[in-house]
Amino acid sequence: MMAERNRNLRKIKKELTEKILAEKAYELAIEKGMDGFIIEDVVQRSGYSRRTFANYYSCKEEAVAKAVITSCKYDRLMDEIKGLPLKASPLEVMYHIAKILITEDLILKTNQFVILSRRYSALQPYVLKVIYEAQVNTEHILNDLFHDRYSTVYIQLLAGVIFAAIIPLFADKKNLLLPGQDPNGYLNAVLIWEYIDDIFDYLKTGF
Repeated sequence: MMAERNRNLRKIKKELTEKILAEKAYELAIEKGMDGFIIEDVVQRSGYSRRTFANYYSCKEEAVAKAVITSCKYDRLMDEIKGLPLKASPLEVMYHIAKILITEDLILKTNQFVILSRRYSALQPYVLKVIYEAQVNTEHILNDLFHDRYSTVYIQLLAGVIFAAIIPLFADKKNLLLPGQDPNGYLNAVLIWEYIDDIFDYLKTGF
């Protein structure tokens, strides 16, 4: 019992360290740009050593990307999903997941990350990593829920279609309004949340 408790505590401590390093790297990237800071600045701001940083990240770009990934609150999902009807389809569960994960904080943070990646090419591969990791995590959840009713291929296809559809949320598209953004000057712009609803309405009814 004590050994299990210690393992859990170590896991929590590692996750917290990883998160703090990522958040401080992201803060520095927003404040100074990717060329304006080095790993030493991250460890000084976070209160850890350079060796600790190396235990979690290979470079500052990876740490910045992780800050976006950890904005996704996967720990909330299973409790929320348990409240859905037993006959809920994978698409209905995906809609529920989208409503939980795609928060104002995630949208704004990811949008800033994408803008940074346009200025600093070393970040660009990590944009795909952020999207891919979110998609894979969602696939794992759906497979756990529906492995006895739907094939893995179906789940992969469904998750792939939906994540392809939500990429414009993070791509600074001019017809999508970010939280708090003034609609004046945007032609035929729609709110982010309306766009998400439209995605799932199309998937429910077909194109």
